[in-house]
Amino acid sequence: MIERCRCRSLLLSLFMLLPAHALAEALCGQLTATGNPEYPPYLWRDPHNPEQLIGANADLLKAVGKALGLEVKVVYGGPWSRAQEEVRTGRIDLMAGYFMTQERQQQMDFISPPFLRTRSVVWVRQDDAFAYREWADLKGHKGGTLVSNSHGQQFDDYARANLQLEAVPGARQAFEKLLLKRNDYVIYEQYPGMALVRTQGWEGQLKVLDPPVSSEGLYLALSHQSKCNRAELRERLAQKMKEMVAGPVPEQLVEKNLELWKQQQVGE
Repeated sequence: MIERCRCRSLLLSLFMLLPAHALAEALCGQLTATGNPEYPPYLWRDPHNPEQLIGANADLLKAVGKALGLEVKVVYGGPWSRAQEEVRTGRIDLMAGYFMTQERQQQMDFISPPFLRTRSVVWVRQDDAFAYREWADLKGHKGGTLVSNSHGQQFDDYARANLQLEAVPGARQAFEKLLLKRNDYVIYEQYPGMALVRTQGWEGQLKVLDPPVSSEGLYLALSHQSKCNRAELRERLAQKMKEMVAGPVPEQLVEKNLELWKQQQVGE
């Protein structure tokens, strides 16, 4: 027992003598990531392990990690606004799917290229649509969106200056307010919106207006506060991401996870 304690103390002493950057690298064989937990087929909580997130983004990130000899755990970091705070503060290393904005670039390093693109669209009540062809057509209507959500820098800037958008914590709440006629429309991503509408049985009550308000890239983002945020890691992630997106894997993972999510809904 005494020998074991001496060995443990020796190891701790050696770690304390390591330079800060060497210590970080020694501890960074495992990374944590999180994202929007209400975002199928990209991310959602695992019904069998609710503290983990599954989906296309999680699968892709784990594949990138494996190729680099890193273990990546994609964990539930709380509702979307809290998950973003967990990454901003460095308590969680990575955001597994993030739109790039100027504000977010002050807090995180975005790994280029984006691994997927997703469309943000205008959702309205089936029998209460309005003429829409461009952003300006949303003026005079009351809209809904999510707290801390982005739909691309250009639309975000336009919306702040010109539109009446009420932000709520979750997508379900935003859609419920729409159905109760407290909003005229909701801005939300197409696939996750379709997933939510299907789950709640709202298919006959809501529809999407064309064209989308934006089509933005989903990026992997590494917190400035993460102890693992080093140039060498960012370069390795970017190189492997470039290889991944050059092929069909990202879109294949979206299709695979869309089917998985549908099967889970049938099984509930």
